[in-house]
Amino acid sequence: MAWQGIEGHDEVVQRFRTMLARGRLAHTFLFVGPPGIGKRTFATRLAAALLCPAREAEALDPCGVCPSCLQVAAGTHPDLLQVAKPADKSFIPLELFIGPKEKRMQQGLCHDISLKPFMGGRRVAIIDDADYLNEEGANSLLKTLEEPPARSVLILIGTSTDRQLPTIRSRSQTVRFKPLSVPLVTELLVSRGLVPERAMAQRLADYSGGSLTQAVELSDPELWKFRDSLLAYLFAEKWDSVGFAKTVLAFVDEVGKEASARRSRLRLLVGFALEAYRALARAQAGATLPDERSAVEVTRAAASGTFDRVDVAALVDRCLEALTHIDRNANQSALVECWLDDLSQLSQGYPLAAV
Repeated sequence: MAWQGIEGHDEVVQRFRTMLARGRLAHTFLFVGPPGIGKRTFATRLAAALLCPAREAEALDPCGVCPSCLQVAAGTHPDLLQVAKPADKSFIPLELFIGPKEKRMQQGLCHDISLKPFMGGRRVAIIDDADYLNEEGANSLLKTLEEPPARSVLILIGTSTDRQLPTIRSRSQTVRFKPLSVPLVTELLVSRGLVPERAMAQRLADYSGGSLTQAVELSDPELWKFRDSLLAYLFAEKWDSVGFAKTVLAFVDEVGKEASARRSRLRLLVGFALEAYRALARAQAGATLPDERSAVEVTRAAASGTFDRVDVAALVDRCLEALTHIDRNANQSALVECWLDDLSQLSQGYPLAAV
């Protein structure tokens, strides 16, 4: 039975059960793992458990019906503090931690978590989007991390320890969440009615990277149409990287004005290229490709020998680098143009110039 309806993270559940049983619950946790696998949901359920007055002292199961549990579910619990990056910001604003200039340390998370719990238990703070903590924001948390208030728990949620500043990493207990398995993503897509048929769910799960969120994003049929154009371009004999960059950027812009939505779509497109190059490497090695991954262009390129003298590993690395730049909010126009130009050079057998 999945804990609190959360699938795929039984090891993390057991880890927290053990902590509570031994009375060794840390003050600060850093949850890391791919987006869309349930880290935020887990943090909220954990907060409900820690704030529930009806649960047994060493248990991890909130009752779900007391006023505390109902307030956590509604997002109105006075002892649950939550901070996240606003959609229109590149970083989490400093004011959310220490208040506006005229109210420094009289408002904000660092002030609020130091207050006595309203309902007599403890205070729990969740910082979502911790990948977007800049140095100023991280430094504002130092005193809270080094001298945590009694009966307080702070949970930061990010995608990787590499994206956290040393001041955060060194003062947090890291909890790693694994990607969801392909069968589990498939089952969740079907059971929650997110896709109409199992065959489609299987295909989306194969490309999801273990993320239910990404699987849902991939359900857009326009993405798959563009994927065909992208792969045809990547394995064509002649390239027009400048012209195709405009095509890619136009398709990315179609998703809307929200920066996060455009980043998500661009990540999916780069992911398609990454998977195609990985499939090419497997095909060149003589491995049998699953039908859904054996795109016509990939198998044709492998059979023709066009890429025999091309460093396919370098193509894979360049796509991984592009994904990193997307996550760091690099200028999308420059990113796409440089990425496609570099792929063009590598596909012709030319090494990239050292920077």
